Amino acid sequence: MTKLAAIRDVLPGTRRVVQVGGRTIALFNIDGVFYALDNACPHRGGPLGAGRLDGTIVTCPWHANRFDVTTGQVVTGVRPVATYAVHVRGDDVLVDLPDDASSVEAKQVNSSG
Repeated sequence: MTKLAAIRDVLPGTRRVVQVGGRTIALFNIDGVFYALDNACPHRGGPLGAGRLDGTIVTCPWHANRFDVTTGQVVTGVRPVATYAVHVRGDDVLVDLPDDASSVEAKQVNSSG
């Protein structure tokens, strides 16, 4: 598991985009529960972490494809977005990556809210 953020850095209703293990991940806090998605929209690579968040639905700012951040399932569009298992340990938000990138430190890309 790899640390993405501290709990205090991603308040409910906000998100944070981080780079870790060669990936850019959008981390969302929905009512105190954390969800992690690939930041790139599967349609054309738009930055989902910069998209509009309505409840649990994020809208890609490039072409308005919509995804449920809790599952990665497509609401409007063609393909779902990759999701990552998130765990909270103490004050840290951790993510399971498909390969072992646990030695890589996460770096914040932006702080969209």
